Amino acid sequence: MKTLSKSEVDFTFRPVKILQYGNGNFLRAFADWMVQKLIDQNLFDGGIHTVQIHSPKADPKMIEQDCLFHVLEKGLKNGKVFEDTTLISCVQSYSSIYESYEDYLILGENPDLRFILSNTTESGIQFDSDDDEPKEIPTTFPGKLTALLYRRFQFFDGDISKGLHFLPCELIEKNGRKLKECILQYVDLWKLPEGFAKWIEEGSYFYDTLVDRIVPGFPKDGSDIEFEDKLQVMAEPFHFWAIEGPEKIQEELPFPKAGLDVSFVADLTPYRTRKVRILNGAHTCLVPYAYLQGLRTVRESVEHSEIGTWLKELIATEIVPILDMDKGELETFANAVLERFANPFIRHELKSIALNSISKFKVRVLPSILDFFNQNGAWPEKMITAFAATILFYKGDVNGETMPLNDSSEVITFFEVAWSNPDKSKMIQAILQNSSLWDQDLSLLPGLQEALVTSLEKLEEKIA
Repeated sequence: MKTLSKSEVDFTFRPVKILQYGNGNFLRAFADWMVQKLIDQNLFDGGIHTVQIHSPKADPKMIEQDCLFHVLEKGLKNGKVFEDTTLISCVQSYSSIYESYEDYLILGENPDLRFILSNTTESGIQFDSDDDEPKEIPTTFPGKLTALLYRRFQFFDGDISKGLHFLPCELIEKNGRKLKECILQYVDLWKLPEGFAKWIEEGSYFYDTLVDRIVPGFPKDGSDIEFEDKLQVMAEPFHFWAIEGPEKIQEELPFPKAGLDVSFVADLTPYRTRKVRILNGAHTCLVPYAYLQGLRTVRESVEHSEIGTWLKELIATEIVPILDMDKGELETFANAVLERFANPFIRHELKSIALNSISKFKVRVLPSILDFFNQNGAWPEKMITAFAATILFYKGDVNGETMPLNDSSEVITFFEVAWSNPDKSKMIQAILQNSSLWDQDLSLLPGLQEALVTSLEKLEEKIA
């Protein structure tokens, strides 16, 4: 097979308009793929420089392949198997901050630079008060970014037009605002000029974003491309990016014109709620209910005649109706979620989703249960069954089989003690009363304890 290089493909050098922090599978199969779609449709004329800020060694594959790679989409789309491969050539160059800190700072002097992309994990956007020497490589991502921005501010003599647009893809709420907050904390810590802080405040745009795409990584079964590609990455066909902030950015990055599912919105909250309640909530409900009945993957669960129907009805009759969004949009999203769950090219183990199930249940499912009760005056049957299944799952040993519990020792020990009480009603009451689990005393809610006892007994009888 041929070696993937710029001399072997139709490559065009473009001005670097995007500086990207992070070079992992997700950014390459999500943001880089989207930028490439813009370029391929002549909607954007710009390239990406990727800077590595964590590992001290540069990725040799990026260097060997001239920053070129393929994104392979595999999954279901409108009920049919869909496969497509895109050559990503928008990443023009790549470097490591540890090779030369000065060369890294020089990236800030680029007059064409317009955007900052990042995905530095959920813990990447943080401030470290011990990070107090900007002449050395700062420890955190916001620290590294602040140093580059200050170089840019100095180089362009504070020109407000050289401010940048920031699109963090880290999976935390208010990621744009959090990033800006950390940068301003470094401005204070390093005693940088007030003019620089003003330049950040008035000339830069920090967007809160919500990203959604499953990216399993390197395709296990390969593909039919003609090149040897050690950076090839597989992704599901589904993708969604919600960007909160001024629509000014849409003029420069017209993603919707390229047919991409990107929404520029005034408020990210309903989109985050939609994702957490429907996608994440369905996952969290499904795991214990399906696992207790002998299933082991998401796909076989949604394709199971009884369990698949149960999940569809749970979403359609108990989650979607209580959400305050356009019902058509919610139903479209819900159908896409079920199609994603059935992706034949992704083996999503139920036990891998079971990590910290209690805290996930509190955030993803409990609000829907409570909203349903408040709106209807009754407890949602299927989500209560999921709640009971979660409690049974945390028994640890069910019908002689050990459940794959993956939680803190405090949580596991609590449920072990709770289950030692042979009186189911009192056992459930103790669980509901534990405010450290639910941030409230759920035993005070009328009828919840009784509903859970009934559901638990039915479930135990079903799987016996």
